[in-house]
Amino acid sequence: MGNISGLVPSRFLTLLAHLVVVITLFWSRESNVQACLPLRFTPEEYEKQDIQLVAALCLTLGLFAVELAGFFSGVSMFNSTQSLLSIAAHCSASVALSFFIFERWECTTYWYIFAFCRCECGWVVCLSLVPT
Repeated sequence: MGNISGLVPSRFLTLLAHLVVVITLFWSRESNVQACLPLRFTPEEYEKQDIQLVAALCLTLGLFAVELAGFFSGVSMFNSTQSLLSIAAHCSASVALSFFIFERWECTTYWYIFAFCRCECGWVVCLSLVPT
């Protein structure tokens, strides 16, 4: 039980760190949206890119709700394999999204980060619901 007791708080903290970075990205998405556009852009182009980034962030928050529900219900809280994968994915997502914000990466880069870090956790949550 000693291994699991250290994984649960680590997983929770990395989950919250990733959540905080995503919420921060909601507030500061303007510079990332501008990085997706040419030097001269129309308001329609800006709005289209902004809507796409907001949709991606909303999808991320929806998956957070699913993962947090599984975590707090206890379904996936004490699964050590899932905890290790979740810690790795959320930690790498937090670091990558921090660079995404500070370096003003293009919006398409968000989808790569999402696919690598967020969808992996979603599949792990789904697999934990399957009885063994």
